[in-house]
Amino acid sequence: MLDKIKALHAQIEAATAANGEEAEALRIKYLSKKGEISQLMADFRNVPAEQKREIGQAINELKNFATERINMLRDAAEAASACASAAALDLTRTPAPSAMGTRHPLSLVREEITSIFRRLGFSIADGPEIEDDWHVFSALNFAEDHPARDMQDTFFIGTSPEVVLRTHTSSVQTRVMEHTQPPIRIICPGRVYRNEAISARAHCFFHQVEALYVDRNVTFADLRQTLLYFAREMFGPDTQIRLRPSYFPFTEPSAEMDISCNLCGGKGCSFCKHTGWVEILGCGMVDPNVLSACGIDPEVYSGFALGMGVERIANLKYRVNDLRLFSENDVRFLDEFTAAR
Repeated sequence: MLDKIKALHAQIEAATAANGEEAEALRIKYLSKKGEISQLMADFRNVPAEQKREIGQAINELKNFATERINMLRDAAEAASACASAAALDLTRTPAPSAMGTRHPLSLVREEITSIFRRLGFSIADGPEIEDDWHVFSALNFAEDHPARDMQDTFFIGTSPEVVLRTHTSSVQTRVMEHTQPPIRIICPGRVYRNEAISARAHCFFHQVEALYVDRNVTFADLRQTLLYFAREMFGPDTQIRLRPSYFPFTEPSAEMDISCNLCGGKGCSFCKHTGWVEILGCGMVDPNVLSACGIDPEVYSGFALGMGVERIANLKYRVNDLRLFSENDVRFLDEFTAAR
């Protein structure tokens, strides 16, 4: 029997457990009522009286060793499992579930506008928001005494009158024309700044998308057809457009474009002030002085430019009456655009 006890001791000492289930299986094998150590104790009654003391002591030592060894294997397996779980735990997650975010309505509208012009072959151009006087005003044919150069309209950086926050993304157009020879076909989306009081209808910063096309023999008819295509893609196939004479320093001739009110179908309502038309953008043929200032020969090339406020288009699409909502990050307002992501 002593040989059997030694053999069991060696088995238990060599045993391993990768998890709690395997440790429990060892306990059942050796320490349960029908386990091998319990069987030794059952056979103990047949041991001669002179050996009972020695063998009884050996069985008790084996039982204590088995108990300690199996408990140690169980603890080690549980600790390893806990470490693995901790390693898989993402400690950056918040304790409460986070709601899915939504696309900002201005982002939705800007991307829809750029997508339409991309289909017409326009590429996206970008430029700095902190600009110099030349690219924002002088290259665009603004007179030295033009009101846009005054402090009540423009944000100046520091004390220099030459460094400003851009008032329109037309500055991107001048930068592209300076370094690129026609054909040029670009759109310029971006944020612009003007020194205006913040209200439901105005803000000191807003977003524009401007387009420029310069090539040989570009005419006003090309501009009109581009505008008609854009309006119908943006507001529906039944949309009509109307061009009214206007004035911009950098285009000649210049026009404002209206679309037929998509609420009343042109019949007249409070939204369109009962005219049936809603103004959405300004446009015109690029002034030859602008082409010359940017190093392009106006005797060879012509072009058109147009520009629109993203907030204005978003107002028409989503009926947002207060411009401040676009920049206040009110989650209740942004949640309304969940379906439009």
